[in-house]
Amino acid sequence: MKTIITTANAPAPIGPYNQAILNGNMLYTSGQIAIDPKTGNLETDNIKSETKLVMENLKAILTEAGMTFENVLKSSIFISDMNNFGAINEVYATYFNEATAPARETVEVANLPKFVNVEISVIASF
Repeated sequence: MKTIITTANAPAPIGPYNQAILNGNMLYTSGQIAIDPKTGNLETDNIKSETKLVMENLKAILTEAGMTFENVLKSSIFISDMNNFGAINEVYATYFNEATAPARETVEVANLPKFVNVEISVIASF
């Protein structure tokens, strides 16, 4: 059964989608970007702080679903410039135990929503 996961602690959707869908024991999040859920403002001045906000938005959604980053099986990272990979990876790594980190791909793309520098989504399971 499909359950919509919504939290005020992550940005509201900016289109016809939900923050996450829980189906059985599987959680599928929408891609998160660096929108501050409290102010609605984009924060893209610094790639590390931008990535941290993206990860905090994902954390809020995972928390709402009763999960943590330990439940994440797979993540997808989309970046606008592969030169930012190291800085993004440095912040991303602080949210996972390296021994149990999820599968992942990182893809450079031409543009992202609102012309942000990074967008991340995850798939998690109980």
